[in-house]
Amino acid sequence: MISVAEALDRVLSNLSPVGCEQIPVIEGLGRVLAEDVSANLTYPPSDISAMDGYAVVATDTVPCPSTLRHIGISQAGCGFEGTVSAGETVRIFTGAPLPRGADAIVMQENAAVDSDAVTILESVDAGKFVRPAGLDFEAGEIICRAGHRLSARDLGLLAAANVSVLPVYRKPRVAYLATGDELVMPGETPGPDQIISSNSIAMDAYIRAFGGAPVSLGIARDTADSLRDTLSGLGDVDLLITMGGASVGDFDLVQSVLNDEGLELGFYKVAMRPGKPLIFGNLNSTPMLGLPGNPVSVAVTALLFMKPAILCLSGCSDDVTVQRVRLGRSLMANDRRQDYLRAVLSRTPSGDLVATPFDQ
Repeated sequence: MISVAEALDRVLSNLSPVGCEQIPVIEGLGRVLAEDVSANLTYPPSDISAMDGYAVVATDTVPCPSTLRHIGISQAGCGFEGTVSAGETVRIFTGAPLPRGADAIVMQENAAVDSDAVTILESVDAGKFVRPAGLDFEAGEIICRAGHRLSARDLGLLAAANVSVLPVYRKPRVAYLATGDELVMPGETPGPDQIISSNSIAMDAYIRAFGGAPVSLGIARDTADSLRDTLSGLGDVDLLITMGGASVGDFDLVQSVLNDEGLELGFYKVAMRPGKPLIFGNLNSTPMLGLPGNPVSVAVTALLFMKPAILCLSGCSDDVTVQRVRLGRSLMANDRRQDYLRAVLSRTPSGDLVATPFDQ
């Protein structure tokens, strides 16, 4: 057996990002940028107001109160075209361009209006409540880096920068199959010795959640011929996942059949619990992970190995965040295998996170 760290290193060192494509920005959620993306314009394009109020020359508000002459209105999409001189003010709304000559905004709550006279009740410094041009970004400035997986917030930023097309890595195509005579798909009626193939549905969801494009190969029965027939539909994919049949029982045929089909074995068995009978190799140049069949083992090995593999194929360089928490109860010392335990995550009254493992 090899360690989890060594196994993961062998998996990732065997992979490289898939090809690239151009997509509309509206389709970019969860995709990984293949190139740095720069802003196509400056934002804000000019000095704008951060408040509803009055655009003023700041020195006109000292001493206070002071009374200024109202000469116009500036609103978003329709700015005031004149110039604010000493003793004058322009009514302004949030997001509206700051008129020439003005250098500050007085909130409307701090002004009293009487016809064309506006009395300023609180003085302001130059720049108060003004968002200067280019505060968010300048034209040509890199706003998202290659290797970053895009969030909804990123897409809003890119759209604001007038970016309409994104260079991204294509989604890795990940084929998966379950093995076992006992399995039927949801909606079918199981026989007396059969169960529902919950792993198939979970695996499809895992692949999508990790950024891949799932390709279902269905269920292979516990014969070499059935497994070969199922694999014949593999096609052009970037990663193959098998579930079940990875151990050493009489009906665990994955490794022997794949060996006959040209598997170059990278490793078999990892010092972990659950998930020990894990297979990794290349099947005729297609990387493959053979996961155990137990649903908990599938979940653990998918998170530890398949997720990093898909992220690597996707060109994603974002770091995975690992958070240390307090242990909620004592545990016995384990053997050489790393244990992955189901637990309840909670917070103490002081806000500390605590993970309390289930009773075994």
